[in-house]
Amino acid sequence: MREKIEQAVKAALPGVAFVVERPRALEHGDYSTNAALVGKVDPNELSSKLRSLLSSNEVEKIEVVGKFINFFLSREELTPKEQKIPQLYAGKKILLEKSAPNLFKPFHVGHLLNLSVGESLSRLMRALGGEVVDVAYPSDISLGVAKAVWVGLKEGVEPSDVHTLGKWYVEGTKIYDENEQAKAEIIKINQQLNDEEAGPALELYKKGRELNLAYFKDITTRLGSAFSDYFFESEAGKIGKDIVQSHIGSVFEKSDGAVVFPGEKYGLHTRVFLTSLGLAIYEAKDIGLLKLKFDKYNPDLSLVITDVEQKQYFEVVKKAAELIEPRWAQHSTYWQHGRMRFVGGKISSRYGNVPLAEDMIEAVKERIRAKFGESGKFADDKEKGERITEEVALGAIKYSFLKSSSGHNIVFDFDQAVAFEGGSGPYLQYALVRARSLLKKASGATVAQFVTPQSSTLERVLIHFSEVVARAAGEMEPHYVVTYLTELSSAFNGWYATERAIVDGVIAGHTLSLIKATEHTLAQGLALLGIPTPEEM
Repeated sequence: MREKIEQAVKAALPGVAFVVERPRALEHGDYSTNAALVGKVDPNELSSKLRSLLSSNEVEKIEVVGKFINFFLSREELTPKEQKIPQLYAGKKILLEKSAPNLFKPFHVGHLLNLSVGESLSRLMRALGGEVVDVAYPSDISLGVAKAVWVGLKEGVEPSDVHTLGKWYVEGTKIYDENEQAKAEIIKINQQLNDEEAGPALELYKKGRELNLAYFKDITTRLGSAFSDYFFESEAGKIGKDIVQSHIGSVFEKSDGAVVFPGEKYGLHTRVFLTSLGLAIYEAKDIGLLKLKFDKYNPDLSLVITDVEQKQYFEVVKKAAELIEPRWAQHSTYWQHGRMRFVGGKISSRYGNVPLAEDMIEAVKERIRAKFGESGKFADDKEKGERITEEVALGAIKYSFLKSSSGHNIVFDFDQAVAFEGGSGPYLQYALVRARSLLKKASGATVAQFVTPQSSTLERVLIHFSEVVARAAGEMEPHYVVTYLTELSSAFNGWYATERAIVDGVIAGHTLSLIKATEHTLAQGLALLGIPTPEEM
């Protein structure tokens, strides 16, 4: 309907750049336009023209408020019906790097945040017709990895699990900073690993790498994510080193034995790409990664999920890439989320300063278990209760991560995150469970064909789903879907509290359609966010 209103405004007021959007408050209609304001015309005259261009079967009322014109849709137009999502990404190939884990370290909450955002963007872009290739970029070679290998060699044991690797990583970092001899040995190991020099260090490294990759695949599967391809720092570094060396003088400069990008020339920071030992560091590796990505997939968009603190870093990488191969920069976007802090709870950090993803999940699950325990829910089926507890916990975490727009910091409030009322993942999940419960009850009811005379808030919220999804995918902002589903859940719960859906074994056909539309929209919306849908709560 929005498109029809836009067409009518264009016909009535050609050549004016206006917007048709959903008003913040329902009392201002289902759609509103600023056309009279920007076109500098009498809003009453324009509304009269629009009245003649729009069918009363579709638009029941047009109202002028100040310079804005508001549109109220007809009862017929508000009747629940299938919504088609615009295929804005049809014919486009999107290469989405949604995770870049550090190997030789467990998956931490920063990785969990990256993956949650990336997974939702992947699903949104697919919904709009995009051919999305989900990739991971594990950091499998670095000075940090060498530190862990050094500790492992000193202990003389093979790693038994990823937590052993994490412990080695932290110990190696501490020793590197405190012991000059150990530092020299670690630097030598780093060189050996980069050169793939046969020996104990390389053997231990290969075993740790294999162990950590298996762990990464397990935990990302647990989180509902999968990958079509993997690029590794070890291969990107070699290619990046060759590219940087071949562009010394044209793009890069030598400085004290190292190779740098002179960012000051472009209003950026000067950064080292190759060390004085000739090793490629992160910047050079990212250049190599771009070549790998574009050579293999040649995407219309290469999208990387990263931290806002990496903004200046990627500005330098992108500028260097532009000077080497312009299309790499032209087709690359770096989506940045804000920093995260915790409120109302604490997670111990076993390795370094960042809590582990599995510890965060467990901390949230403890609170969910307590809520279920208070009500006696799942007391007779512990296995089912644990499965649903996991689904609700992941919903709580992902909702909290995705409700913020790009670049904004994220506050994870433990109490709010697990609340079954208000803005939270469990609140949305419970609304869906309630809708499905109603549908189950309605399956045995007689359907009567009559329509309630008044349109409900629920109907007026439902009609906007496809527009919200299109905006979220187009602007790469999942929070629009989060906000919408929260509003929809509130409208549905309000409707549920005041309406008797089934009376004496009879349900109105319109009511049944409304419940079905709510269930379908909530299920589809949660799937786009990567939030699980429990069978009961």
